[in-house]
Amino acid sequence: HVQTEMKQECKCHGMSGSCTVKTCWMRLPSFRSVGDSLKDRFDGASRVMLSKAELETPAQRNEAAPHRVPRKDRYRFQLRPHNPDHKSPGVKDLVYLESSPGFCEKNPRLGIPGTHGRACNDTSIGVDGCDLMCCGRGYKTNTMFVVERCNCTFHWCCEVKCKLCRTEKVVHTCL
Repeated sequence: HVQTEMKQECKCHGMSGSCTVKTCWMRLPSFRSVGDSLKDRFDGASRVMLSKAELETPAQRNEAAPHRVPRKDRYRFQLRPHNPDHKSPGVKDLVYLESSPGFCEKNPRLGIPGTHGRACNDTSIGVDGCDLMCCGRGYKTNTMFVVERCNCTFHWCCEVKCKLCRTEKVVHTCL
């Protein structure tokens, strides 16, 4: 994807920008644009299943060198949409064969710890937000007092002195 998004940039050299010599190079797209594009593809990924292509020998295809399988035929399978009402994926589409397991509930066999008891952010609408992380089960809110180092200062040479501060923290955890 990065390669397809590269753009040519040029710079002119010469007296007063006369462009008697022009230097050009290919510039990588910004990290943000690559990420946004891949995220769009990820969000639009479609579930597929494998279907074997017609099995025919290279001799039946009348190839000169039957021991070499052309790259495009190397795996000899086709991706078909899992839902027959959907179109077949294109070469740039992201696809998946199996749905991801649920991450809300604990599943030791798959190494999934679940989200029960995890700390979440009640004001976020992202993946760290309580609504999404707690999978609709709700969350509890606890207020606690924490003693932390604070107001630290560096003293020459090689000593850091801090005070201990008692602060109130509100912690949200998934039910």
